Amino acid sequence: MREALIVWGGWAGHEPEQGAHVVKDMLEKEGFGVRVETTTAAFADPAIHRLSLIVPIYTMAKIEKDEAKALAAAVEGGVGLGGYHGGMCDAFRESTEYQFVTGGQWVAHPGNVIDYAVDVTRPDDPVMEGIPSSFPYRSEQYYMHVDPANEVLATTTFSGEHARWTKGVVMPVVWKRHYGKGRVFYSSLGHVAKEFEVPEMYAILRRGLLWAAR
Repeated sequence: MREALIVWGGWAGHEPEQGAHVVKDMLEKEGFGVRVETTTAAFADPAIHRLSLIVPIYTMAKIEKDEAKALAAAVEGGVGLGGYHGGMCDAFRESTEYQFVTGGQWVAHPGNVIDYAVDVTRPDDPVMEGIPSSFPYRSEQYYMHVDPANEVLATTTFSGEHARWTKGVVMPVVWKRHYGKGRVFYSSLGHVAKEFEVPEMYAILRRGLLWAAR
């Protein structure tokens, strides 16, 4: 049986506990054994090197240097890493080592919760198979600093309505990447747990986590 670790915590506005329950159920339906923890100390447990997948759901907060280093080493060694929205790519803002693994960091969401479009750029990728080429979404439209090495699967284009200097900017929404031997997957969709009810959001995350898992 493949084993996964979910670590949730940080800012409560992203409903990390509710999200952890949804992801746990998602992975168990795929045959994973799932362990859930609520402190970053879990990343420093040597046992994580035997896992198939780690899912951080931990907006902001802090990670100790030894914890970030241990997590990076596990992924470099082949453990998969996957997550969504601020739970993965607005976690541990002070840790550049963590950001080097994930491939991106949130910096703004102009207008807060708004309507925008998600555009699939890689319809041939199994993660995006059958997803509409462009679908409407209501959430925080994440403006991110991203690693150019990411393999981008979907983007969004900023209208400039809420920050005029962003007009026309095409921003990655979904990507996958490698960090050493490990696979890393990220989707910026999923501000609150109710967004798991959006079929496209749920399908993209489920497929992405399965892709990332060793």
